[in-house]
Amino acid sequence: MFLLDDVVMAPFKGIFWIFKEIHDAAQQEQAGESDAITASLSELYMKLDTGQITEAEFDAQEKILLDRLDLLQAQEKTSPKPEEKKKRAKPRRQAAAAKKVYSHP
Repeated sequence: MFLLDDVVMAPFKGIFWIFKEIHDAAQQEQAGESDAITASLSELYMKLDTGQITEAEFDAQEKILLDRLDLLQAQEKTSPKPEEKKKRAKPRRQAAAAKKVYSHP
């Protein structure tokens, strides 16, 4: 019976794996974007210190970058990390497996 369950569930597990990989890639890209914004902010501070831009230009560009960074951080807080999902899902799978094993005489 368990072999048949594995055969039937294999396509769904494959699709789930693909979606998980896409999600992980999106999170890595988001983290890279956050690093790029931080680097841009550092460059912006350097330009202000060296006099390449005025304080008004600095304020305008800094506001844009900080708003983007705040948006990314808010998105990171709302989406749960993959490790948290695994920890929550594991007890349910164990309970379901225990029902299969012990419910049939």
